Amino acid sequence: MSPERQEVRVEVDGRTLTLSSLDKVMYPATGTTKGEVLDYYARVSPVLLPHLADRAVTRIRWPHGVADGSFYEKNAPAGTPSWVRTARVPTTGTRGPSRHGDTVVFPVVDDLATLTWLANLSALELHVHQWTVGRNGRPRNADRLVVDLDPGEPAGLHECCQVAMLVREELAGHDLAVRPVTSGSKGLHLYADLPGRMRPDDSTALAKEVAEALQARVPRLVTATMTKARRGGKVFLDWSQNAGSKTTVSPYSLRGRERPTVAAPVTWAEVEAGAEDPLGLEQLRFEEVLDRVADLGDLFAPAT
Repeated sequence: MSPERQEVRVEVDGRTLTLSSLDKVMYPATGTTKGEVLDYYARVSPVLLPHLADRAVTRIRWPHGVADGSFYEKNAPAGTPSWVRTARVPTTGTRGPSRHGDTVVFPVVDDLATLTWLANLSALELHVHQWTVGRNGRPRNADRLVVDLDPGEPAGLHECCQVAMLVREELAGHDLAVRPVTSGSKGLHLYADLPGRMRPDDSTALAKEVAEALQARVPRLVTATMTKARRGGKVFLDWSQNAGSKTTVSPYSLRGRERPTVAAPVTWAEVEAGAEDPLGLEQLRFEEVLDRVADLGDLFAPAT
């Protein structure tokens, strides 16, 4: 057996897991291995797991590393351990069965054993909806709202930071407090906890209202239009990720980019610095995120 294929058995939260290919390079640009990915998810789990709890998880898997292609996976795969919690969700992503009676059986990541099992399957990215599932496994209404700030070249994170401050102002007008997260790719994600659960159609409409208001207010910088050809030099406010069927990469998830960046919660002071200086805020790598968690705790934790 080659060193890359060597397997080790470990105990995680009382579950026995077989981990394989720990020396496989997942990020060739940095030499980051699968073992380091597993170590990251184990170490970040105290702040990640609360934000995955009760949420159906869609995974993006890179079986041979980020240089060799990926695939989305919604259903729990064949061979899923019996102890992994799952939720049977209508394909519409809303309450009640779809017209065709189709469902997706998602894993729900409530513990470190499940997180480790997924990371061992090279599930680098963990994406979740803005709603949770109840004890009966059925989807509930949305408990938070998200606006994805996606810059069109030559706009970048600097422009996203400028727009983020405007989104914060608009949502404050709806009595919603916003938490920023660098996407780990090009932009920013802005989250607001909803004071009461909303139907995904209603939270989508609210996010679209905010996006269109800002498009009218600063059309040189903001677009609410999905057409990519109209995004050049502007920040697209993607309001659609609040739809019941849509997902957003979870805070603290790795990204399958050239380098092992993370969807990383940041402070508003950092966003303001990024708005003033093009180099004031950058996408963060997993080592930096672990250091920040050790120093700052969970910046995505709801205000108490």
